[in-house]
Formats: sequence, structure tokens, C-alpha cells
Amino acid sequence: MSNHNRPGPIMNRFAVFALILLCSLPSRADEYPAKPIRLIVPSAAGGSVDRLARGIGRRLSERLGQPVVVDNRGGAGGTIATEATATSKPDGYTILIGTIAGLATNVSLDKLRYDPLKDLAPITLVGTQDYVLLVNPAVPASSVKELIALAKAKPKSLSYASAGKGTGSHLSGELLSQLAGIELIHVAYKGMSPALTDVIGGQVSITFASVASAIPMISAKKLKAIAVTGKKRSPLLPQVPTMIEAGVPGYESSTWYGFVAPAATPQPIVDKLYKETAATLREPDVRKIFTDEGIELVASTPQEFKTFMANEIDKWHKVISHASMQAN
Repeated sequence: MSNHNRPGPIMNRFAVFALILLCSLPSRADEYPAKPIRLIVPSAAGGSVDRLARGIGRRLSERLGQPVVVDNRGGAGGTIATEATATSKPDGYTILIGTIAGLATNVSLDKLRYDPLKDLAPITLVGTQDYVLLVNPAVPASSVKELIALAKAKPKSLSYASAGKGTGSHLSGELLSQLAGIELIHVAYKGMSPALTDVIGGQVSITFASVASAIPMISAKKLKAIAVTGKKRSPLLPQVPTMIEAGVPGYESSTWYGFVAPAATPQPIVDKLYKETAATLREPDVRKIFTDEGIELVASTPQEFKTFMANEIDKWHKVISHASMQAN
């Protein structure tokens, strides 16, 4: 063999140096994490998403051996927090507890500077939270069928309150309008609290609220619960039928929460975060947070969560397009 074809001493030294450099990279899962992890939350401190994040974060930090520091980034329906995550360094030290808004529905409602499916790495779908259809007691309807019949008999006579344009409470009402072939008047509020106040006061006919938040008003008979929006009945309201059981085939509307990291985060790190988060979600004190908030624990794999996100984006895009709610 000719000497010209043999690697010289410089090339050998370069190969050894490259191998040492590769082995010393801190992205290996067995060396991760080596410093605190930032957990971005798309809401202000004190809300249900924040409570969920802090409960999971405390236990996750114990499992990972590093602090999990909550960073509240509220505003713009979760867009600010989600964009901050998408543009962070993909090293596993920034993760987001995202919501249906920032990870799915906002894609069709706003002109975003990120693509959830391309700019984020799904870790796990944490859980889903159903809504309940609430009716003012003065409305002469005690079932979904009666409500639909009333809406058809008196077009545009029923209004529904939401926490704001594009929120889950808005889209739940729009989905009912489309599937039942009725026309409900949407009244947007800046948050769920004022929306509920006006439905209780009779200024608005109906609304969709999370099951846990609605129970006190249902118990006090300030509002009637006539259906829940998930695939199955809520353990918190077992006597209330689902929308499908109540006569609206194909109806399903839930808000949800999931962990994501910036795209290009090394897969071993994503897998480690999934494994430790899933184990954290099984802790009794963490499960209690879910139960108290009326959230059903899921803990899906990264690939399952990616498929779920894609399906949700497609589903709500069709609803939003039909209602002409898109950004100009």
C-alpha cells in the first residue's frame, strides 16, 4: 500500500481530538441535567396551569437532582411563552408546559412566528380537562336536545359567554353551533370570571366552563349543568351526560396541557424528560392536583403527543375556518 494512501500523524491526531470532543459534549442523557431547568408557564402565577406546573416541577426536580425554576410568561393566549420556548437553546434546560391555545388553536387564529410541529419537540401530553355546558336557570331548557330545539325555534335568541375570542369556551360553543346546525350569539369577555358572572345574572344564556370551576355554582343552583364535553362522563359530575350521549354525535372539546422543548433538543434528553415526567405524574400528591382541577392524567409518549398535537391543529383549524375567525 502506498504511503500516500495512509492517514498521516496529523490526521490521526485530529481524529483522536474529534473523538475526545464528541465524548465530552454535555448533551448526553447520562450527564443531563447539570444545572437548573427553566419551566416556562403561559400564564400568571396563581392560575390552574401555574399550580399544575409548580406541583409537577417540585417532584421533577427531586427526580432529576436539579431545581426546576418556574418562569411565568402570560399573555397573547400562550403565544409569548410558546415562542420564547421555540427560540430557546435546544439543550434541555428550557421546557414549556404548553396549552391547547399556544400549541394548537392559535395556529389558525393568529399569524405566529413559530410552527408547533416544526419548532418544538413534544415530550408528553400531561392531561386533558373537560368543560361543562352551563345554562342560566331561567332558560327553558334542561337538556341539550331542549336547548337545540329552543335555538332552532327562536334563531339568534340564545347567547353564550366565553373567556375571550379563540379560547376553549369560545371554540366549544362554536363547535356546538356547527354540529347542531344552530346559531348562537357569541359574547367574549376578558376571562372566565366575568363571563360566569353575567351568565349567572342572566345577561347571557349559556357558557362552557371547566368542570372543577363550575361545581360550586352548580351545587348552589346558580347554573344548570346539562352536558360535559369530553368522550366520557366526568368523575366530578357523574350524573351529567356527555354531549355525545345528549344527542350531538362527534362532539368532543377539551383543553389540555403538555410538556414540550425546543426543536433539535437531543432525543436522549427528550426521552429522559419524558421518563421522569411520567414517573412524576404518578406521585400521589401530583395526582391530587389533577383530581382537584378535574384534569385526567395522560402521560403519553413523545410520538403519541406529536400525533395528538397534529390532530388537534387540524380539527380546530376546520372549526375556526368555518366560523371565519382567522387572523387577516
